Amino acid sequence: MNKEFNPAYPSMDDLRNKAMKRIPRFAFEYLDGGCNEDVSIARNTSDIRKVQLQPRYLRNQGTGSTRTKVLGMEFDAPFGIAPVGLQGLMWPNSPEILARSAFKNNIPFILSTVTTMDIERASELTEGNAWFQLYNPAEDALRDDIINRAEAAGCPVLVLLCDVPTFGYRPRDIRNGLALPPKMSLANILQILGRPTWAMNTLKYGQPTFETLRPYTPEGLNLKQLGQFMDRTFSGRLNEERIGPIRDRWKGKLVLKGVASERDTQDAIRMGFDGIIVSNHGGRQLDAAQSTISSLAEIAGKYGDRIEIMMDSGLRSGPDIARTMASGAKFTFMGRSFLYGCGALGNKGGDHTIAMLRTQFKQVMDQLCCERVEDLPKHLIQLNNQ
Repeated sequence: MNKEFNPAYPSMDDLRNKAMKRIPRFAFEYLDGGCNEDVSIARNTSDIRKVQLQPRYLRNQGTGSTRTKVLGMEFDAPFGIAPVGLQGLMWPNSPEILARSAFKNNIPFILSTVTTMDIERASELTEGNAWFQLYNPAEDALRDDIINRAEAAGCPVLVLLCDVPTFGYRPRDIRNGLALPPKMSLANILQILGRPTWAMNTLKYGQPTFETLRPYTPEGLNLKQLGQFMDRTFSGRLNEERIGPIRDRWKGKLVLKGVASERDTQDAIRMGFDGIIVSNHGGRQLDAAQSTISSLAEIAGKYGDRIEIMMDSGLRSGPDIARTMASGAKFTFMGRSFLYGCGALGNKGGDHTIAMLRTQFKQVMDQLCCERVEDLPKHLIQLNNQ
């Protein structure tokens, strides 16, 4: 067993339950919740777990490997750390914890435009290997400035986000008056006092802010103001006219995140994207969305040989990763899972979560008698309702 693995927390549920006890409720609910009635967030995981895999026992088998190639880069496991906004609010210094762990374990780390660490620091911690997810700015000058910073930082992959044309309706965040820094209502103060480790770490590392956006953003935005600022400053609506100038100036790999249909996949191929991430924003934007694994199954079968197809949203375990790879994904990403790890185990949370997921995933491969990650689709059982 990997030395980074803590046997007291062998499952994602263990990490989530521990994190819930250490993170103030207003921050944990932001991490844990979806939008509206949480239909999509539940469907994502439940549909992944309908996928069945078939072992091939009676054959010669060597030692299996979890190493995986995507976008011309090789990683030690077929999963990476997805972009998550406000990471430092959920657990202090978590972006740095996760960036360090990703680099140490040779998996990709994607930095969100609206998280609490800037592009330059992410590049420093990963020696120029961090990917950057761009919320599309409404103004060309702001767009170009952020892209120039990502290029100067050495980011190998620019990820354009297409599934946030409007700000998600999230009842928990509305009730909690979510803000950055946290709104000091009596309820929130009491929650903070009840989570002393979180509070002390926040004092140590300082109030979280939108570090990449610091040069452009007013301070102390509450949820309503944040929505107004994002709508005014960042236009989530992408089209060929907006994408063209980005494709022309970006010299690295370009990925479109939030794809959920064959038509958008066709357009991404035509516009020159190197890859797509099939995603519904973790169930946080549209509560009537198709599950990501269902979208993946439709897209991968037709376009898997024309563009690199990845997936996030709904994965919570090594078997989930295996099911997703068997369904046609070339790579996977997880967001909440790594924040559960940080919330539960602090500075050790990133390394533990990676070790746990990799151990779980490797066990599935060995049980299937599958030596290579790219062979997982050979073990997929095609059910009539898939």
